[in-house]
Amino acid sequence: MSRERLYLYDTTLRDGAQTPGVDFSVEDKIQIAGLIERLGIDYVEGGWPGANPTDTEFFAKKRTARARFAAFGMTKRAGRSLSNDPGLATVLDCAADTACLVAKTWDFHVTVALGTTLEENLEAITESVEAVAASGKEPMLDCEHFFDGYKANRDYALACARAAYDAGARWVVLCDTNGGTLPEEVAAIVADVAQVVPGDRLGIHAHDDTGNAVANSLAAVRAGARQIQGTLNGLGERCGNANLVSLIPTLKLKPAYAEAFETGVDDDALAHLTPISRTFDEILNRAPARQAPYVGEAAFATKAGLHASAILKDPATYEHVAPETVGNRRRVLVSDQAGRSNLLAELDRLGIQVDREDPGVGRLLDEVKRREADGWAYEAADASFDLLARRTLGKVPEFFRIESFRVLVERRYNAVGELVTVSEATVKITVDGEPLMSVGEGNGPVNALDQALRKDLGRFQRFIDDLELADYKVRILNGGTGATTRVLIESRDAKGNRWSTVGVSPNIVDASFQALVDSITWKLLKSDAAPARAPAAALAG
Repeated sequence: MSRERLYLYDTTLRDGAQTPGVDFSVEDKIQIAGLIERLGIDYVEGGWPGANPTDTEFFAKKRTARARFAAFGMTKRAGRSLSNDPGLATVLDCAADTACLVAKTWDFHVTVALGTTLEENLEAITESVEAVAASGKEPMLDCEHFFDGYKANRDYALACARAAYDAGARWVVLCDTNGGTLPEEVAAIVADVAQVVPGDRLGIHAHDDTGNAVANSLAAVRAGARQIQGTLNGLGERCGNANLVSLIPTLKLKPAYAEAFETGVDDDALAHLTPISRTFDEILNRAPARQAPYVGEAAFATKAGLHASAILKDPATYEHVAPETVGNRRRVLVSDQAGRSNLLAELDRLGIQVDREDPGVGRLLDEVKRREADGWAYEAADASFDLLARRTLGKVPEFFRIESFRVLVERRYNAVGELVTVSEATVKITVDGEPLMSVGEGNGPVNALDQALRKDLGRFQRFIDDLELADYKVRILNGGTGATTRVLIESRDAKGNRWSTVGVSPNIVDASFQALVDSITWKLLKSDAAPARAPAAALAG
């Protein structure tokens, strides 16, 4: 039986950026766009070009390889011609494949918020959508406050949707902007709109103010809509948007949807859903939601007792889907067998060949558990986990050995009487038996350490000349001035490779240095630099 195609549209980088406390840099956006593409999402909305310097820079070039790169903007303003609306012109001129314009579809907003007539608003929709099509971009219209507008004035809301469709919009997206509509209402309204705009041109954009954004999105699909808009981990203003991380596995694993629809997300991408979700949380510098559906640490966790006994006999007794299908794992406290299997799968993913009976696997599992208890987290630090695994299994050459490091921070007045803080770091290492010492200055202790460590690696220096830090994040894991600190560092090189490393210590400088050392070591390992000596011995059992 043939299945209908559902299209997924991610608005994390625009609507998700309205989340209180979230402020994406250009580097953040580049990294997040990569995560979204790994999932197989059809559209990546990058933001609103011209609205702020970050979005304008982000749209200087196309940022996706496979997904359609979408820009957000407004229909032309009332009283202005198309040629005299700089906001619309910026959207039309940017490096995007698709332009998603937002328009008022609630008559109350048209007359009060826009201060224009209902007819002028319809004309703005028509002319703006036609302008997008003429520019060569795929036109799309977000019908803002559509459900509230429909309930207030059905005929006008439908007229707005029809105007966009008749003007050539590929998608007419019905937005529950206030998030107050319930699933049964969404189903009835979408079914009615589908009599005016074909379902394969309709989308749904739901907010979670009643906790129904995912349910509303599914209700819209059942009623005929064929595009779903949402965000990673449900990010968004107020209570958030429809959570694509919950929607995707439901669409792929629940027969009612899986047998009727297909998406661009394949089974391999689905198996990376949990790591992608947690990596995104690390980028946001926040703890993952333990009880998040499908991907939470507790989503497949069971305490010892009746449930655990049943799960050990047959996981289907208490699991609605297999955790491995979404990249998660079962957590049964009375057995660590699932943990060992999960570890072997991760080693295989990293290309580390190991015999299942190798005692090093058990040592590695114990070491990972010990480190996790101490605050380490490897979901967003693949490079550090790769190195930990190889070190435990005796497969990492010792390119250099850290002998010591020292950091001095001085606050003083400079020659022109300004109060400044200067950091100086000294690092002593050994390469091929030769002691090397380097000094670096920076605008902080971590920057100074980075400068000193990468100043002279002897014959390995050429392998790290193009290495640079792309991002640096700190998380305090417990309270007090002596709290344990976790540092996550993202690095990149001239070839476009990116990798993340982690360090944990009560001392933020020490945690940072651990992550810096891992970053350089991983770069040397992947550059096939000749080892200075034989692989380091495995950790003692």
